[in-house]
Amino acid sequence: MKILYIIPLAIMLSCCSSVKNQTTTGSGKLDTQLLKDVEVLSSDAYQGRKTGTKGAEMARAYIIERFQKLGLKSYPQNVNYAQEFTFNARGGTKVNGTNIIGYIQGKGTNVIVVSAHYDHLGVVKDEVFNGADDNASGTAGLMKIAAYFAKNKPNNTIIFASFDAEEMGLQGAKAFVANPPVNINTIAVNLNMDMISHSDKGELYVAGTFKYPNLKKYVDTTRKDIKVILGHDDPKLGHDDWTNQSDQGAFNAKNIPFLYFGVEDHKDYHKATDEYSTITKQFFSDAANAVLEVVKSIDKQTGLQLSLKDKMIMKN
Repeated sequence: MKILYIIPLAIMLSCCSSVKNQTTTGSGKLDTQLLKDVEVLSSDAYQGRKTGTKGAEMARAYIIERFQKLGLKSYPQNVNYAQEFTFNARGGTKVNGTNIIGYIQGKGTNVIVVSAHYDHLGVVKDEVFNGADDNASGTAGLMKIAAYFAKNKPNNTIIFASFDAEEMGLQGAKAFVANPPVNINTIAVNLNMDMISHSDKGELYVAGTFKYPNLKKYVDTTRKDIKVILGHDDPKLGHDDWTNQSDQGAFNAKNIPFLYFGVEDHKDYHKATDEYSTITKQFFSDAANAVLEVVKSIDKQTGLQLSLKDKMIMKN
């Protein structure tokens, strides 16, 4: 997770529906499929899922199988969900990456992109960096959201994008926005998850509303099961501004509104100890539910406005 670049925004979501009046009480129940997805993807067999490795290939196979079972569609240009791309790594080495892109057709023409990167750091000095929180957790959250909308047809088309090569500079997300499977002007918002399973404080941050204040209405900060906190998106914060430090940065560069869901760095961040045994399981289940509620709230808007760039009122 985390890298940098900033561009001002300009698209507005309209026709509001607030989730703030909803009351959510944590049931204490763990989502077994959610946990299974993280446990599998962060197991040693996947060798840390580094871009271009056998472990990354295994992760793709697992995600594709889950997409198929959920009934997600694949765009014709992305054979079997795969969007292949190449980029130059540090030193000029050419690297091949593969995004996994599925979608559920909505009733209207607007598009919501739900995203999470599946790659991690691989094997470093003979230690497997399993990346349970970073970012098997976001990938599992993405599949949970896909499972819900597979059973509950969305108003807007929802693309589920599992990006590769985030750890190498948001390369998968950059490749997606450079060559999207739909007209980029139909993408209303990006909802990105990166590290949503490890918080001793029970805090899930939502970044993006500083630049896109109209998105606040969709985020329930009054939940009783988890602390949902708006923040880490003010440019004055320097490195603590997460606006462009994960895949949402590629969307932000194209003036596409975003919300980014994640936790603050913890003792296992980018270490070999970021494994299934160290995630906060109850927090993770609650966090994934909180993100799902935001997606549901935004999807209720059949009239997501994409033509108001010049009229956007922003707080700077």
